Amino acid sequence: MEDQVQDFLHYLIVERSLSKNTLDAYRRDLAQYVVHLKEKEALVSLGEVRRVHIVNYLYELKDSGKASTTIARNIASIRSFHQFLLREKAVDQDPSVHIETPKTERKLPKILSTTEVEELLEAPDYSTPFGKRDRAMLEVLYATGLRVSELVDLQMEDVHLTMGFIRTIGKGNKERIVPLGKMARDALTTYLDEGRPQLMKQKKTDMLFLNHRGERLSRQGFWKMLKKLAIKANIVKPLTPHTLRHSFATHLLENGADLRAVQELLGHADISTTQIYTHVTKTRLKDIYSTYHPRA
Repeated sequence: MEDQVQDFLHYLIVERSLSKNTLDAYRRDLAQYVVHLKEKEALVSLGEVRRVHIVNYLYELKDSGKASTTIARNIASIRSFHQFLLREKAVDQDPSVHIETPKTERKLPKILSTTEVEELLEAPDYSTPFGKRDRAMLEVLYATGLRVSELVDLQMEDVHLTMGFIRTIGKGNKERIVPLGKMARDALTTYLDEGRPQLMKQKKTDMLFLNHRGERLSRQGFWKMLKKLAIKANIVKPLTPHTLRHSFATHLLENGADLRAVQELLGHADISTTQIYTHVTKTRLKDIYSTYHPRA
């Protein structure tokens, strides 16, 4: 079973060009699924899997307290896997074909106000190499709406300060060019001139943002940095690395940006994904009206 999972993951890498994070999610979901089939259902091959076995696994996930979004993602992974097996003629039927995906509540993304963004951007200690790096990362994130994985994967050749843009490879291995504002360019210039050389520690690397060892800063490293700066900036809202991306999109739309343009900047394949930010702006307008209108 494990070998067939590896074949499927290889197919996703070669044929679908999925991102590392998406592949990791497939790998985790299917590893747990195979363990259930072998240990709980006592199956020895994937050809023995029937609908009831998949349903039993989904109930196990639900009973363990997994969110509906997690269960829906597992169903998608399992369904794609069994469709692959059927296409490859490794099995003679697809037991996942009539499995229903649970309805998931689409939550509005949490965003920062422009004032809170300013406070967060001012939080790094600009007198240190790490402070210059942190300020540059936050400025770039808010200026471009990059995903954090895209941010930490940036290389020196991806940044074009003179022309004012960044090149990034997003989901589905798709390239996009994103404009870079003056404040972000200034922060990056300072980091490249005064911060990065001190962090490199005689090492040679093309990665843009470095950790204390002179190596690529990880997503976890960025997350830890963000939590510290949020405390320093007295931001009490729940804050994740994606919050600045949400804020970037919402603030653009609030100031009159075209939805299609925001979709392009964010790298969304489907505009329906971008449309959730229009709901955020409507909610914020309603809150402002309720707060400030004398007869609200």
